[in-house]
This record gives sequence, structure tokens and C-alpha cells, in this order.
Amino acid sequence: MITKEIDENSVSAIPEDSDDLLNLRRIIKEGDKIIGDTTRVIKQDKEYARPDRGERIKVRIALIAEKISLDDVLDRLRIGGTISESSNEAVPHGSHHSFILKVNDGITISKKKWLPIEKTLINSNNKQSGFVLVAIDTGDCGIARLKGTHLEFLPNIYSGSGGKRYKTNFNIEKFFEEIQHAVFSIVKESDSVIIFGPGETKKKFSNFLQKDPSSKKFKIQVVEGIDSGGEDGIYTFTRSKTMKEIMSESKLAKVSEIIDEVMIRANQKSRKFTMGFDETRKANEYGAVEALVFSDNAIQTNDEAKVIEFLNDAESKGVKTYSVDSSTDIGLRVTGLGGIISLLRYTVES
Repeated sequence: MITKEIDENSVSAIPEDSDDLLNLRRIIKEGDKIIGDTTRVIKQDKEYARPDRGERIKVRIALIAEKISLDDVLDRLRIGGTISESSNEAVPHGSHHSFILKVNDGITISKKKWLPIEKTLINSNNKQSGFVLVAIDTGDCGIARLKGTHLEFLPNIYSGSGGKRYKTNFNIEKFFEEIQHAVFSIVKESDSVIIFGPGETKKKFSNFLQKDPSSKKFKIQVVEGIDSGGEDGIYTFTRSKTMKEIMSESKLAKVSEIIDEVMIRANQKSRKFTMGFDETRKANEYGAVEALVFSDNAIQTNDEAKVIEFLNDAESKGVKTYSVDSSTDIGLRVTGLGGIISLLRYTVES
């Protein structure tokens, strides 16, 4: 999330991914002032104007938040409330309006007092580096950017190579140039580019990429042991032991470790874990939760306000919380385990 502190009460924020939108959902409360740009239909006050027609104009408004909710799970944030200020006198104060906040939309949040958990949430992803994953073979290449636990895929790139059985005028450098262009379109300076796939193509592409001076801005790493290219190769990598080793500090690796530990404790008949919202919420009331992972399914299938309140309460107690979505197999696993799982410091009696 890109943020800028305006004063002690106001912060401007631009969400960069679905995790940021979720954090804003957890930050914005009823009564907060939200300032942003939107469009409104202004009725034309002319002699021959049709009463059912109006002009849609851009306007900056401030509204007092009354209802906050996630639309389409984690893709959009709806903030409804009463307009208190506007840049156009034709927009009446006291009327109702809703902001539909999406990734890369900017707003300013003004609070009478920021709670410590809210300050933590709004700055939590500011210094987070990403990973650009490149699963390459001679036939095709899959590319995705991993930030936090969210995978954003680019369309597969195909080389046009006919394979070993057919003679073609295949030019691998043109294939590499197309991949390089795609990688440069999403990579950021703090990112790492991780290249894998069968055979020697990954090493050849790494050498090709490093010839470009722009590649000096980020780290490039070639990984062995992933024998699939394309989108399948990306998914194979995110499930692999190799991922946990080379990305040990990433959120995805930490979430994977939590899931594995939950399964180990379940197989050992230990009761120091929970599955499902009700069970995890009860454990949190006793202060027993050490770390938890929740998927978008938890918000979709339970009372959203109660889930948000629970997450904020857990994190304020020092619980490490991680969100996942269906862009990875890990997110689907958490959904299959009840939408929320946790590791406990000690057993809680049922």
C-alpha cells in the first residue's frame, strides 16, 4: 500500500493489491471521514432540459462512513455514507453516496484517533518485496508476480517451437525478448526474479536477461528441481519444498509452514490447533492463538463485520495473521479446512 501521512489524523492511501483492500476494510470504521474522487449525476436546471437526464461530472467529496463492506470477496471495497463536503456546490451535503474502491484507487482517511492496530495495518505492506516467477520451457513460459500470498498471472507466452520431432526456423532470442518485455512490465526494483523449468532453457534465459542493464535493479535467481513450464510450473513451484527454502521470509512460505504444522498436529491427535471460524474465535477469547491463516471464504461464508472485528482483536493481542485467496493452492487448502486455521499456544477446553 502506498501511503502518505497528511497530519496526525489523516492518511492518504493507494491499495496495490487485494491484501491492501482487506487492510483498509479493517481500518475504516463508522464515523471516519473518507475523501476521494468520484462521479455524480447533476440534474440540468435549464428551460428545455429533460428532468430525467443529467450530466455526469467528476467531483471530490468527503463522506462520513456509515457502512463498509467488501464486494466480490476481496476485489473491491464499498464505503457508503453521508456527504459532508464537496468540490461542487451542485452536490448537496447530507445526501448519500458510496465509494467503490479498487486496486490503485486513492482515498484519504481521517480519524479522530488512530488505534495502534490501525496504524500497523496501514503500514504493514509498505516495505514488502515481491517475487516474479518465471516457469520457462522451449515451448512456453508462465509468468506471475507473487506479493504476500497473492499470485497475479500474465498470459502464457508461447515460443512457436515445433519440438524435437519437427524442424523449424525457431528463434529462441525472439522468444526470450517477448518474455523479458513481460517480466519488465511487472517487476519492481525491490523484487526478485526466480526462474525455473525443465532443461537448460532457464539458464539461457537468465543469461539473456542479465545482459540488459535494467536487470541490475533486481535480483535474479535460477532454481533447479521444477520440471514444468507454463502456468503448471508456477503452481508446482508454490507447492514445492524449494519455494519454502529460497523464499523462507515470504508470507506464502510462512503460511505453508503453518498449514503443514496444523496437519502434523491433527495427525498426532494434538488439540493445539483450530479449524473454522467459531472454533478459532473461541480460542482467541482465551488468548490461546499464536498464528492464524484465513481465506476469502471465511469472509464470504460468515458475518463480515464479526470476522473483521475478530481479526483486529486477534492481531491486537499479538497474533500473527495471514490472509490467502484462491490464486494459490494454499488458499484453496485453507478454504477446505474451514476458511480459518490457527496454531495454539496451549489447549483450550471445548
